[in-house]
Amino acid sequence: MSTAASGPADRRALVAIDLGAESCRVSLLRWVDGASEVELVHRFANRAVETSAGLRWPIADILEHLQTGLALAAERAGEGIRSIGVDGWAVDYVRLGEDGTALADPFCYRDERTVAAEATLHERISAEHMRALTGVQLHRINTVYQLASDPDEVREARWLNLPEYVLYRLGGRAVAEFSNATHTQMVGLDGRWCAAIFQALGMRVEDAPEIVASGTDVGQLRGLLAERGGFANTRLIAPCCHDTASAIASIPDGGNDWAYISSGTWSLVGTTLDAAVNSAAACEANFTNLGGADGKICFHRNVNGMWLLRQCLEHWSAQGVEVALPALIDAAQGFDAKPFVLEVDEADLMLPGNMPARINAQLRRRGLQEFREDPEHAAELASFLFHSLAARYAKVLGEVAELTGKRFSRLYILGGGSQNEFLNRLTGQATGLDVRRAGTEGSTMGNFAVQLAALEGGAVSRWARRLAERTP
Repeated sequence: MSTAASGPADRRALVAIDLGAESCRVSLLRWVDGASEVELVHRFANRAVETSAGLRWPIADILEHLQTGLALAAERAGEGIRSIGVDGWAVDYVRLGEDGTALADPFCYRDERTVAAEATLHERISAEHMRALTGVQLHRINTVYQLASDPDEVREARWLNLPEYVLYRLGGRAVAEFSNATHTQMVGLDGRWCAAIFQALGMRVEDAPEIVASGTDVGQLRGLLAERGGFANTRLIAPCCHDTASAIASIPDGGNDWAYISSGTWSLVGTTLDAAVNSAAACEANFTNLGGADGKICFHRNVNGMWLLRQCLEHWSAQGVEVALPALIDAAQGFDAKPFVLEVDEADLMLPGNMPARINAQLRRRGLQEFREDPEHAAELASFLFHSLAARYAKVLGEVAELTGKRFSRLYILGGGSQNEFLNRLTGQATGLDVRRAGTEGSTMGNFAVQLAALEGGAVSRWARRLAERTP
């Protein structure tokens, strides 16, 4: 990938680390003949491990692989590495020992220890009050419930969310970057740690890491890596440490009349705002207010996404029939829209297992036409799902416009689902908006855009636009 725009005065390379719950990536941005080129230099699989002490992330293995990726990046970039930024999934954290290393492998957000903690915490502070204080969607995976689950013997130990922990281990100071901090459900609408929530947890606000803005320089690379060639005076920058906020930061648009859909297993449908909207209507519709680049708020709600089709594909695969997704999407275009759509956010459709039967069960309850569930008729069912998703996106975007008072002209679709041109076209027809693909590597590109804004100045959207002006 490259862009024809002239690069910055300092032509050293940048590194973006993107931590993923299934795979992690180390990418390199270099300036070649005045143009930027982005290369994936190292990717490694990642997964939570079930242990006798719960579902955990193998943090030592992750750090070792990141060392390998950073060493490869330095070998590629003879001009040296100017800065490193880290983004990743939210809510999970590391408890620190006195020497700054992990007391234990961090818990995975899917661990069920938070079930009891959620109920216990809400005996001390109600869910409604927490929502009012933070503007954030309630979810038992949020950091606040995980911290409430920790035993007394580690309750006073310092903690850092995973991307910030990586920056800390590379030599940076201990911080909580704004976009990631908001996912803890412990940050008030004023952007500060919420004393009432800390009190309910039995924790001191003074012991929490400092909240810093996206793009903050947190120090210089130190340790064995810093002694290698290419890492002289390499800065450590906290980009949007939450990967979704980082992906939204990659949208190359400085205007105020656009919305976004981060399309994957889930679809996050919303827009960016200067200030949170936490009205009764926004709470009832389950919208959330999370930190974003340039001090913005990412205002969106979750919509069931490609999970529906993926569950169908897994069901058919279990029957011994592999259905290729590109061919299925192509075949789905041959079917007209039905006079009805699926209610895609119904609770039963969030559960795994035999999704074609779950879909038909809803239609049957509503007295509507059912679909053949065998893989030979997969294209017709897929077409119905795509039309239903587009209709749901349009409805939610209508709610976004009503709640925020914004009028939209453009809709950016990012993430893996952005490759589905049929769904993109249906979404454009349903919303009446100019639909634009923002790419599948949004977290990495947003990471780079925030780094460049921190190093060179200017709005993040300006650098996102420069990076988007790329040719194969």
